[in-house]
Amino acid sequence: MNNADTENQTIYKVVVNHEEQYSIWPADRENALGWRDAGKSGLKSECLEYIKEVWTDMRPLSLRKKMEELSSQN
Repeated sequence: MNNADTENQTIYKVVVNHEEQYSIWPADRENALGWRDAGKSGLKSECLEYIKEVWTDMRPLSLRKKMEELSSQN
């Protein structure tokens, strides 16, 4: 089995951090500090499709909040 075959069979999980930024991790590994499960796992392509659907604003949460704050002051 070559590396591409192994990668196609790897199960991933979608993780999200406190800034609501998304990533994928192999499902059999512990999350890195600051990341939590987002509730989706599957093949890499499935996880990336999920992220594409839910991560509609690429700005970090802190930036979005600051921009909303500045907008409401005007």
